[in-house]
Amino acid sequence: MKKIFSFSKYLLTLSIALSSCESYLDGTQLPANTIAAVDVYSSDNTTSTVVTGVYLTMNNSGPFQGSASGNIGYTLGLYTDELRSLLSGNFADVFYKNAIQSGQSGNWSDLYKKLFTVNTAIDGINTSKGNLVYQDQWLGECYFLRAYFYYYLVNIYGPVPLALTNDYAINNRLSRSPETDVYKQIIADLKMAQSLLSNEYKNGYGLTTSNRFRPNKAVATAMLARAYLYAKDWVNAEAQATATISNTDYSILPLNQVFLANSKETIWALATNSPKVTNEYAFYNGGMPAIITPPQTPGSSFVYASLSSFLINTFEPGDARFNNWVRTSTVAASGTTPATVYYFPGKYKSSATNAEYQIMLRLSEQYLIRAEARAMQNKDNAVDDLNVVRLRAGLQGLPAGTQATLLTAINKERQTELFTECGHRFFDLKRTGTIDAVMATVAPTKPTTWQPYMAYWPIPPGDLLQNPNLSPNPGYLQ
Repeated sequence: MKKIFSFSKYLLTLSIALSSCESYLDGTQLPANTIAAVDVYSSDNTTSTVVTGVYLTMNNSGPFQGSASGNIGYTLGLYTDELRSLLSGNFADVFYKNAIQSGQSGNWSDLYKKLFTVNTAIDGINTSKGNLVYQDQWLGECYFLRAYFYYYLVNIYGPVPLALTNDYAINNRLSRSPETDVYKQIIADLKMAQSLLSNEYKNGYGLTTSNRFRPNKAVATAMLARAYLYAKDWVNAEAQATATISNTDYSILPLNQVFLANSKETIWALATNSPKVTNEYAFYNGGMPAIITPPQTPGSSFVYASLSSFLINTFEPGDARFNNWVRTSTVAASGTTPATVYYFPGKYKSSATNAEYQIMLRLSEQYLIRAEARAMQNKDNAVDDLNVVRLRAGLQGLPAGTQATLLTAINKERQTELFTECGHRFFDLKRTGTIDAVMATVAPTKPTTWQPYMAYWPIPPGDLLQNPNLSPNPGYLQ
């Protein structure tokens, strides 16, 4: 796994200055080549800069980047039944036709680079001889980030090596840990973050801020609820979701306010590089949505995908999310070709007055987590949580019904509430054991043939060569 940890040069020498980012550090900036490795964690200023660098790389590379070519909501939306490709032969087709190969699995290397930085920071902060006023904050953020990155690794690749140190000799010989062990580590890290982080949101100086860019205790709690749900620990998933829902810092808002900057429904968001509008699909046009940005038309070089008919047909009549969160573009009739209507994600508005940020955790998901956890325990009040989300969408509440019908309704609600966000659909299909059945229907329309092995992406061949203890995911050419 040598490639995974090549990022060590960055941290050990700080030969590349970490860019300042007003959203995180309010202008804090460090010059390059001025800090010895032994001094990196001797002050809050330099420690914060290292941690902030992780957030900056999240914006600029890997599964959380603003670029449409890599954002996880886009690639996994294409991979499943949320999006359809509009340009044949484009990079989007690789994901859309489930044709990803071993050399195209960049998320693996990117996430492990980030993990190496976080692991090194945890070790450096814990052994620092400096007087770090905000040590708990920096450590809490690092434990949270480590859990967050492993959450994506285990859901994309299945069993993965659990690298918890920055020791190359150890990490280069790690075998893949079972998914259950990975979730145990995710939960342990989130509980550690929960114990270290404050109730308030902090900025890069460790000071209280209204921006929700860095994790606080509630962020760790919300992510812990999700982790427990995925680990099928229904009791703890319910408890952690309840703690988040009961927090008066958060509330369910009207649909047109959910994705605005500093929305009270936002639990955690990534700050973006664009000063105004930013979208999870931002690629060209100054950060404007790349799925389609007027006056471009579907099928042009910048408009790669639209919402699929499978997703559009999931919305019930009268669902206000369709009018608020879905945009349309009509290509006029030409000759014998009739007019065509295309549908696109519209959660982030190109005409928004305030800046918009990529939302990673929000309150409505917590209601759906608790609804599912309660339903799995056969609790009557599970439907109440489901109906909070439905009523906000202008739909009628549902009766309790049987456990099976309620779980079906919850899964359907997750599909229409969380569409194209953070890979939720792909992960939901996998954890509920429905991905093969769903994709057997979807794949022929792409057209492609779905195989069960496609539920786990390939591990890069270079890492397999470097580490004899690392086994590949089946089905892919090495």
